[in-house]
Amino acid sequence: MTTLATTGRVQVLGAPGDRHEEVLTPEALDFIGRLDAAFAARRFDLLTERRRRSALLRGGTPLDFSRATKPIRNDPDWQVARPAPGLTDRRVEITGPPERSMAVNALNSGAQVWMADFEDATSPTWENIVRGQLTLIDAIDRRIDFTTTSGKEYRLTDRPATIMVRPRGWHLTEKHLVIDDRPVAAALVDFGLYFFHCARRQIDAGSGPYFYLPKLENRYEARLWNDVFLLAQDLLDIPRGTIRATVLIETITAAFEMEEILYELREHSAGLNAGRWDYLFSLIKNFAHRPDFVLPDRATVTMTAPFMRAYTELLVRTCHKRGAHAIGGMAAQIPGKDPEARDAALAKVRLDKEREAEDGFDGSWVAHPGLVPVCRTVFDGVLGDRPHQLERTRDDVHITAEHLVAVRRTAGRPTPEGVRDNIAVALRYYDAWLRGQGAVALNGLMEDAATAEIARVQIWQWLKHRAVDRETLLGLLDEELASLGATYPWAQLDQVRDLFERTALGKELPAFFTTEAYARHLVGRPAVRA
Repeated sequence: MTTLATTGRVQVLGAPGDRHEEVLTPEALDFIGRLDAAFAARRFDLLTERRRRSALLRGGTPLDFSRATKPIRNDPDWQVARPAPGLTDRRVEITGPPERSMAVNALNSGAQVWMADFEDATSPTWENIVRGQLTLIDAIDRRIDFTTTSGKEYRLTDRPATIMVRPRGWHLTEKHLVIDDRPVAAALVDFGLYFFHCARRQIDAGSGPYFYLPKLENRYEARLWNDVFLLAQDLLDIPRGTIRATVLIETITAAFEMEEILYELREHSAGLNAGRWDYLFSLIKNFAHRPDFVLPDRATVTMTAPFMRAYTELLVRTCHKRGAHAIGGMAAQIPGKDPEARDAALAKVRLDKEREAEDGFDGSWVAHPGLVPVCRTVFDGVLGDRPHQLERTRDDVHITAEHLVAVRRTAGRPTPEGVRDNIAVALRYYDAWLRGQGAVALNGLMEDAATAEIARVQIWQWLKHRAVDRETLLGLLDEELASLGATYPWAQLDQVRDLFERTALGKELPAFFTTEAYARHLVGRPAVRA
């Protein structure tokens, strides 16, 4: 890496790029430095607590709802803030990386909300991070129109979707921004750059600075975000409560603190989302040591599994009890050109969205513009002219701790096809991620990091409990690496194999593959695209 600039205590590392100076201004870097000074120590302590709690779970400590916060759950009076401008009707939300052409397609898709994803759908090369911030600035300023070298035009419509931004999680760092040789929290970088440059722009446009918060594990991490919001608004003289944030409930520990998380963020809350693929990853990861939690092929663990139903029904009940939106999970299908395959994919999406709408969700996620019409049709059929269904309080739902971890009824052994599929998906996603691509089309689905996480932790779990033997697995690994190299001659097979062995085959199970990959392979390298 080469030094680009130094501002106060904030040093920017990495090769300069086109228009980087518009994002990495001295004032913006100073803003990030002030956020870091206020919250770096608390973040470190919370990550230490994560590791401590993970060790307790591995040691057999059961999960339960906190007795200390029972008064919060039992208090019938508190509510979250009323929906902010542009967030009243959220029946269809589309997600994807803040890449220029994908941004235009998402904003024009007909969805109510576009979530610009710096986390699971973005490989955090320095160019991707800075370019993503430029995409957001240009989208708000309506300077995002462009024509490709092949003549294809991208033009923003008059009524684009409301923008929400998902910064990276608390566990990640941005090693191209350092203070006293210490990398800044990636969450503060993504949030800080967007908020500094775009908060006023969004307010002037009649919207606001809105966020999705990933990977939270407890109320204390939500409280940290709330304090970040308070300070950021004060520093830029923006009224408190202008920021709104939806929290993804995508960890098993957060599922036990949904009300507490809403309570901590209530002034800034825009609801909760069922981040179901990362939720499944979190559950497997936290209980991978237990033989009674061994799950079968990931394709067979659907949202109708009892423990997944408990999670989503509790989320709707919790949100509507507190006046918050409940947003459903991802539909990742890519509608293909073959009519029969396309109809089958859309039928599968329709069934999933019908279940969510009937359960009380106020909207849901799709990963492709071609899925917006089917999702909208389903929610239109339930909501009609109403913007949401917050009045459905789901008082019929009564979920216990046992319901949330009732995995035994779904437990089983993997099939040979399931083992091979997990290896193939992980390898192909790892290769794309290392080349700078975070949203990847695999087997008719638009996949992000959550898919690779599920795949590799299942491999680790199956090995540990001898659901598959190591020799067989290594043979499959060799075969799938050879297939990857034959299909993509540019694939970085040595690095992909190293990453897979470290994150899926080691004695210990790393918490995230992204932290391993970022530290060993990505920092300081430009994206290499096919």
